[in-house]
Amino acid sequence: MKSAVENLTPTRVKLNVEVPFEELKPSIDEAYKTVASQIQVPGFRKGKVPAKLIDQRVGRGYVLETAINEGLNGWYQAAVQESGIHPLSRPEVEITEVPDPSATDGELKFQAEVDVRPEIELPDYAGIKVEVAAAESSDADVDKALDELRGRFGTLKTVERPAADGDFLSIDITASIDGAEVDSATGLSYQVGAGTMLEGMDEAVTGLSADEDAIFDTTLVGGDHAGEAAQVKVVVKSVKERELPEANDDFAQLASEFDTLAELREDLAKQAADSKVVEQGVEARDKVLDKLVELVEVPVPESVVEEQLEQHFKAENSHGEGEHDTEEHRAEVKANTERAFQNEIILDAIAEKEEVGVSQNELIDYIVTTASQYGMDPNQFAQIIDQSGQVPMMVSEVRRRKALAVVLGQAEVTDSEGNKVDLSDFVRPGGEEAPAVEAEAETDAEAAGETVANDDPAAVKF
Repeated sequence: MKSAVENLTPTRVKLNVEVPFEELKPSIDEAYKTVASQIQVPGFRKGKVPAKLIDQRVGRGYVLETAINEGLNGWYQAAVQESGIHPLSRPEVEITEVPDPSATDGELKFQAEVDVRPEIELPDYAGIKVEVAAAESSDADVDKALDELRGRFGTLKTVERPAADGDFLSIDITASIDGAEVDSATGLSYQVGAGTMLEGMDEAVTGLSADEDAIFDTTLVGGDHAGEAAQVKVVVKSVKERELPEANDDFAQLASEFDTLAELREDLAKQAADSKVVEQGVEARDKVLDKLVELVEVPVPESVVEEQLEQHFKAENSHGEGEHDTEEHRAEVKANTERAFQNEIILDAIAEKEEVGVSQNELIDYIVTTASQYGMDPNQFAQIIDQSGQVPMMVSEVRRRKALAVVLGQAEVTDSEGNKVDLSDFVRPGGEEAPAVEAEAETDAEAAGETVANDDPAAVKF
């Protein structure tokens, strides 16, 4: 078999493939077996019909057509392997020549047009210069961290006063459209100012006391009437405020391994400083990637954009969010898709140049990290991605992250005050980012007014 690549655009090629008769013949023999199993001829068992009788009954041309249809994908895949291209879409195949059905020689010729990963030329990315915000932790940062820690050990106390920002409410809501009730719920918990329920809810409940109600106009975000305008009546059943434990040595012993509040504050100050360094690292990483995209021109195949747009809005429509399918939203999704594709192409090229590999332990760490972000058991999550064939995708993701960390490790980073920023603690020696920490959300028990001791098992993420 011979194949040749013809470049149509930077992201689309035409494969010209020639299959000689001697390579076509095994497929023809298999086609005879296929056809023999499909027809019945008196005097012959099914599947044992001689080739000559098959030619008489259905014609050799039909057999040849069957052979080509069954073998075409294999010859295409062999041509892809031989040419070294990386297809991104389904090929558009045109058969340009077939052997004469009555002959025992000749060749099959076909063309396949397909979108491919573009080849790019990497710039000299060593020493990319970026500027990040100065890392300055203050007493206010320590006070904030201490208050958050106290909040995890707080209790909810019912108060006889109007609801204010930060209070926890128990509410009943009823939604109506054109005067007809379409949905309702009772006993919901809501924190004033959270903005996690309906638009207009915070304004409606602020200032209400227990057993008082308000009506406001909003757009429903779930259920059969998602996206429709409605009137919502909210009834406040109770108002609770969080009582924080006093910040003293006793609290330090309860909430940490330290004996005194001074020791706890010192540790929180260190954590705040470390957090600022992580923030600088994340900012530097993002800006380095922005620089790379500016330096490298990466053409994006139209098929990649169209496929992503179709998948995105198909998913939104299935979740009742079809009202978001606007020209502005499509432009946003398109821009995000193009940028993500450019990131992948650039980082894959860097990973190849730097010979970046992914160890089994690194993949396991990434799976555990991702599972924790979804709130899933790591073993269950690993089984799901294995069964869905997503392991190679995750390997590629880890490899790209390591490639970006390699570039970040070579970058010249300064802060807004002109000081050189040392990110050696953020970028590990092997070219991998150190993990950042994201605190867990408050538990349902807290919302219910129970005292909760939370040691903040970190959700580690890159």
